[in-house]
Amino acid sequence: MPQSKTTRRPPPPKRKTPPPSKLWVPALMFSLLGIGVALIVTNYFGMLPGGANNKFLLIGIIEVTGGFIVATMLR
Repeated sequence: MPQSKTTRRPPPPKRKTPPPSKLWVPALMFSLLGIGVALIVTNYFGMLPGGANNKFLLIGIIEVTGGFIVATMLR
């Protein structure tokens, strides 16, 4: 009776884990989120020069969005 040949597969390569984030990534993330929220809140209460203005609101929303984008870089 013929014997079947068994072939062994080589083990899969080990995945390299990426290094942890640099210190500037969380610092930038929290800075953008904090400044953006502070800008939105102070605009809401009319505490900025010129009173409540949509330009300040837009800048605050852009900064918060930038904070979320930087958060995706965090490891």
